[in-house]
Amino acid sequence: MLDQSLSLDTIAEQLLDAAKTAGAEAADVVVGESESLSVTARDGKLEEAERQESLDFGLRVFVGQRQASVSASDPAALGELAERAVAMAQEAPEDPEAGLADPGQLATDVPELALLDPAEPPAPEQLLEIAFALEAGVRAVDGVARAEGPSAGWRRGRTVLAATNGFHRGYEAGSHSIGVTALAGEGLEMERDYSFSAARWREDLKSIDEVAKEAGERAVRRLNPRKPKTGACPVIFEPRMAAGLIGSLIAGANGASVARGSSFLKDKMGERILPAGLHIIDNPLKPRGLASRAFDGEGLPVSRKSVFEDGVLSTWLLDLASARKLGLVSNGCASRGVSGAPSPGSSNVWLAAGETTPEALLADMGTGLLITEMMGRGLNPVTGDYSRGATGFWVENGEIAYPVAEITVAGDFLEMVASMIPANDLETDRRIAAPSLLIEGLTVAAE
Repeated sequence: MLDQSLSLDTIAEQLLDAAKTAGAEAADVVVGESESLSVTARDGKLEEAERQESLDFGLRVFVGQRQASVSASDPAALGELAERAVAMAQEAPEDPEAGLADPGQLATDVPELALLDPAEPPAPEQLLEIAFALEAGVRAVDGVARAEGPSAGWRRGRTVLAATNGFHRGYEAGSHSIGVTALAGEGLEMERDYSFSAARWREDLKSIDEVAKEAGERAVRRLNPRKPKTGACPVIFEPRMAAGLIGSLIAGANGASVARGSSFLKDKMGERILPAGLHIIDNPLKPRGLASRAFDGEGLPVSRKSVFEDGVLSTWLLDLASARKLGLVSNGCASRGVSGAPSPGSSNVWLAAGETTPEALLADMGTGLLITEMMGRGLNPVTGDYSRGATGFWVENGEIAYPVAEITVAGDFLEMVASMIPANDLETDRRIAAPSLLIEGLTVAAE
């Protein structure tokens, strides 16, 4: 790791001491260091290699019910940083919900979640060989013109969170990734698609052959797209796109948005939002999970929770501030970076799989649209109106008939998710995951 004269724990303690000396009544600190390496190939040669090392820290101070946050990367002037933070807090407006956790709320039993691969990080030469293999694998797919951006990389780091309420803990985490984009066809008729895999441990990555083949075959399938007729029809979102729908539901359950009145779910607590039998899980304690954490960004314990239980909205994602605004108790969902105050955030999220296969879902749909890629951010978080650009395949008699492009799908988001039917092809290797989803009655318009 980085060769620093001060350890992360020492920086955290010195910042807290400096904050108290400068006049802060309370304070918390997050300190993180990381190193990463990534390589990209082109035409069998190295195109780019990037190594990064960083040290960053953020300080939040409280003066009465006023707070301010500052961040820096140079540990040589911790006292000046603390004085600046206190001066900012003294001029900030009062926030009655601001404040640290009570000592009795803090996490004491911190689980081991295996977030750092014990194996040695791959050397640059090894990463380059992976990138070469991805490029060759894509080119081997019939119909592919070329590969673009085959890459491999890794990252590891350590984070420490400390506060004047007595909390002081840290953890290590890392990740590995590989990915490539495939281009098929020629000129203006060219189509592209991609495949990607990321995991905490290298052994959990998808194989190079699997990633390359998926990227190439997806690009070839998209050649010669047409435009379907405008009208209402059932739509299947493949897993990569279905995850976006689940992410929108989780965003609607964010306590900060609810407290501001800017969520389409703000008045829906305890109501059935999804069909009976469906569950959306948020689990920060998943071993090796890409979004796992042993404690939240305010030092509170974390737990597995059903945000939607049997289709019913069952809980908000809360940090201390949003919980206080709503008259509730935080459920350990605070996320924290070095810049700014904590805010609610999700961890590893997935919609539980259904029982039917993707093929059976297509057969049940009969005629409609299979979406494989979407563009834009088309959900109004306040009203729930949904409209996004899409590409995919037109389905007739339960089978893929031809690719489609330059279309828009639209509907009322709550009506959409109230009818969704999940397949059994869930893979929980992403931060937000979902199986294929069939949704009835969306409007499909050719652009």
